[in-house]
Amino acid sequence: MRIAIGAARGIARIHAENGGKFVHGNIKSSNIFLNSRCYGCVSDLGLATITSSLAPPIARAAGYHAPEVADTRKAAQPSDVYSFGVVLLELLTGKSPIHTTGSDEIIHLVRWVHSVVREEWTAEVFDVELMRYPNIEEEMVEMLQIAMSCVVRMPDQRPEMTDVVKMIENVRQIDTENRQPSESRSESCTPPPLVVERES
Repeated sequence: MRIAIGAARGIARIHAENGGKFVHGNIKSSNIFLNSRCYGCVSDLGLATITSSLAPPIARAAGYHAPEVADTRKAAQPSDVYSFGVVLLELLTGKSPIHTTGSDEIIHLVRWVHSVVREEWTAEVFDVELMRYPNIEEEMVEMLQIAMSCVVRMPDQRPEMTDVVKMIENVRQIDTENRQPSESRSESCTPPPLVVERES
């Protein structure tokens, strides 16, 4: 949880700079480091992004690319949100964005999660190592909801990073308070319902 909230805050801060026009453009798990308190910290914000108003370079790891980046070769804040959603899915599943099966079939993480959730096998998504912790499944489902909202295909349907931060903080607060009744949650910070996109 600390990895996710720290990274989300960092990306939100980047997006707030330069009049709200900054884009990271290379969000991936290898660019997220832990501080002394185990909070995620975002790195690799290129000098071109800091010194130039030109579009920053797109992410180099294909598994983190938003669909529109593959088409336009140009990153934007919604594509950063998508990439962060992929990072969340990595944390929850323990799987790489693109990985192979025993039969050498290439699996794209976002598509795989969509297919599993579509069949209502949500529990099958989660990393078995995480499931060893007691009373964690509800929190993980809520984090999955947040991740899935970040990786929707249409950029204008993704939340802004400030909203993602609020949603994750709300999940964390509920967990800290031993999961008090749901009516105590802020409505604006509640994760969206788990919606699975159909393949076009």
